[in-house]
Amino acid sequence: MTAKIKSTSRKKYSSIKEVEKQPSNITAHSDWITIGSFDGVHLGHQKILETLRNGALKNRVKATAISFYPHPAVVLRDIEDPFYITTLEEKNSLLRWFGVNEIINFTFDKDFSRLSPREFVQLVQERSAFSKLLIGYDFRLGADRAGGQEALKEIGKDLGFGVDVISPALFDNEPISSSRIRQALAEGNLDLANAMLGYPFFVTGRVVHGDGRGKHIGLPTANVFPWPKKLIPAPGVYAAFTEIDEVMHLSVINIGHRPTFYTTDAIQTIETHVLDFSEEIYEKQIGIHFIERLRPELKFDGVDALMTQIKYDIIKAKEILSDATKPPNIPA
Repeated sequence: MTAKIKSTSRKKYSSIKEVEKQPSNITAHSDWITIGSFDGVHLGHQKILETLRNGALKNRVKATAISFYPHPAVVLRDIEDPFYITTLEEKNSLLRWFGVNEIINFTFDKDFSRLSPREFVQLVQERSAFSKLLIGYDFRLGADRAGGQEALKEIGKDLGFGVDVISPALFDNEPISSSRIRQALAEGNLDLANAMLGYPFFVTGRVVHGDGRGKHIGLPTANVFPWPKKLIPAPGVYAAFTEIDEVMHLSVINIGHRPTFYTTDAIQTIETHVLDFSEEIYEKQIGIHFIERLRPELKFDGVDALMTQIKYDIIKAKEILSDATKPPNIPA
C-alpha cells in the first residue's frame, strides 16, 4: 500500500505498511519486471511498484526490480559530492518492503553505458525470464538513451515481452522525481522532500566519539557517521525519531558546523540529542528519521543563549513528534 501524507494542522506521516507478499506457489518463469535507479524509492517509484506487485500477484509470478549501482548520473557526470537519497542497502530494503520479490543490481560503469537497448534487454533476459516490463513515463536506457517507450515496445515484439508505461505521480502539478527531492533536501525543505518520498527521509550511520562538548554543557549528543556519499539535509535543527535497536525515540538533531564554538571551516557533523535517554550507544548503527525542520543553524553569543534556544527546540520537537506517526522498522 502506497504511503500518503495526511493533511492536518500538524502533519502526520502515515506509516509505510509492508505490502502483501507473493503466494508460495508462484510460477518459476515469466516474471513481471521494472527497471530503474530507484534512488529514494519515492511516490513515483511506489506507483510503478504497486502496479508491478498487483500484476505479478494476479499472474502468480515474481515481481522483479532491475537496478544499478553506482547511479548512472554519478558515473556519467563524474559526480563526487554526496548524491544518494538512499544507500544501496536502504534502497533494496525499501524495494522489498513495497513488494518486490527479487532485486537484480547491475554494476554501472562507462562500458555498461555503451550497451545498446537491445543488448541491455538481452542481458536482463539472461538473469530473469520476463513477460512484462513496466517503465516510467520518461524512462530511457542504453547508449545515448536510445531505449525509450517505442524502442522498447519494438524490442519486446521481437523478444517476447510486453511493455506498459506508468504515468507519473504528481506533487504541485509536477512529476515527482529523485532530482526534485535532492534539491529540496539541499535547501532544507524537509516538508517538500518528505511529501514526495511518502515517508520521512532517513539517515543511518554508526555512532562515533565526538569532542564531548554536548555532555559537558549538559546536553549529551550522539555523533552519527553516515555513508559519505549519502545526501544530508541542509544545516539546521530538526525534530526527528532516532531508531536505536529497533525502538523509535523522540530526538532533536543538529546538522552543521556548530558556529557558536567553531569556525565555518569546521567539519559538518550530525548530532542527535535523544530525549529522555541515557544509555551508552557508541559504535551502534542507528537511524534518524527526519520529521520537521525547526530552524536554521545559528551562531549564539555564548553557551547560555544557546541552551535557552535548545530548551525551546526540545519543547517544539516534543510537540511535533507527539502528533506524528512513528516510522516503521523496515528490515534490512
